[in-house]
Amino acid sequence: MWRQSASFVGAMLILVAYAGHQMDWMNPRRAAYNIPNAIGSAILGYIAFHPFQVGFVVLEVTWTFISLYALFRPQAQS
Repeated sequence: MWRQSASFVGAMLILVAYAGHQMDWMNPRRAAYNIPNAIGSAILGYIAFHPFQVGFVVLEVTWTFISLYALFRPQAQS
Protein backbone atom coordinates (compact mmCIF):
# COMPACT_ATOMS: atom_id res chain seq x y z
CA MET A 1 0.00 0.00 0.00
CA TRP A 2 2.84 2.42 0.75
CA ARG A 3 4.23 1.91 -2.78
CA GLN A 4 0.90 2.87 -4.33
CA SER A 5 0.69 5.96 -2.10
CA ALA A 6 4.28 6.95 -2.89
CA SER A 7 3.67 6.45 -6.62
CA PHE A 8 0.58 8.63 -6.44
CA VAL A 9 2.44 11.40 -4.59
CA GLY A 10 5.35 11.27 -7.05
CA ALA A 11 3.05 11.40 -10.05
CA MET A 12 1.04 14.28 -8.57
CA LEU A 13 4.19 16.32 -7.92
CA ILE A 14 5.28 15.94 -11.54
CA LEU A 15 1.79 16.64 -12.88
CA VAL A 16 1.35 19.76 -10.73
CA ALA A 17 4.63 21.15 -12.06
CA TYR A 18 3.73 20.21 -15.64
CA ALA A 19 0.27 21.75 -15.41
CA GLY A 20 1.70 24.82 -13.71
CA HIS A 21 4.16 25.30 -16.56
CA GLN A 22 1.56 24.71 -19.28
CA MET A 23 -0.89 27.16 -17.66
CA ASP A 24 1.87 29.78 -17.13
CA TRP A 25 1.54 29.52 -13.35
CA MET A 26 5.14 28.32 -12.96
CA ASN A 27 8.38 29.36 -14.57
CA PRO A 28 10.44 26.29 -15.55
CA ARG A 29 13.60 28.15 -14.58
CA ARG A 30 12.48 28.55 -10.98
CA ALA A 31 12.76 26.26 -7.98
CA ALA A 32 8.98 26.06 -7.56
CA TYR A 33 8.87 24.10 -10.82
CA ASN A 34 12.07 22.05 -10.54
CA ILE A 35 11.75 20.92 -6.91
CA PRO A 36 8.44 19.06 -7.42
CA ASN A 37 9.80 17.58 -10.66
CA ALA A 38 12.97 16.35 -8.95
CA ILE A 39 11.18 14.93 -5.91
CA GLY A 40 8.36 13.35 -7.90
CA SER A 41 10.67 11.72 -10.43
CA ALA A 42 13.03 10.51 -7.68
CA ILE A 43 10.10 8.84 -5.91
CA LEU A 44 8.89 7.20 -9.11
CA GLY A 45 12.45 6.21 -10.03
CA TYR A 46 12.89 4.50 -6.68
CA ILE A 47 9.57 2.68 -7.08
CA ALA A 48 10.62 1.55 -10.60
CA PHE A 49 13.68 -0.28 -9.22
CA HIS A 50 11.55 -2.84 -7.35
CA PRO A 51 10.63 -4.72 -9.52
CA PHE A 52 13.18 -3.45 -12.02
CA GLN A 53 11.46 -1.83 -15.01
CA VAL A 54 14.23 -0.59 -17.28
CA GLY A 55 12.23 1.91 -19.35
CA PHE A 56 10.63 3.45 -16.29
CA VAL A 57 13.96 3.58 -14.42
CA VAL A 58 15.70 5.32 -17.36
CA LEU A 59 12.87 7.83 -17.72
CA GLU A 60 12.61 8.74 -14.05
CA VAL A 61 16.33 8.78 -13.25
CA THR A 62 16.99 10.98 -16.28
CA TRP A 63 14.07 13.25 -15.32
CA THR A 64 15.49 13.56 -11.79
CA PHE A 65 18.96 14.51 -13.01
CA ILE A 66 17.66 17.05 -15.51
CA SER A 67 15.44 18.64 -12.84
CA LEU A 68 18.35 18.80 -10.39
CA TYR A 69 20.61 20.30 -13.06
CA ALA A 70 17.99 22.93 -13.84
CA LEU A 71 17.62 23.67 -10.14
CA PHE A 72 21.35 24.08 -9.45
CA ARG A 73 22.72 25.39 -12.75
CA PRO A 74 24.60 28.67 -12.59
CA GLN A 75 22.42 31.64 -13.35
CA ALA A 76 23.57 34.07 -16.05
CA GLN A 77 24.68 37.42 -14.68
CA SER A 78 23.16 40.46 -16.37
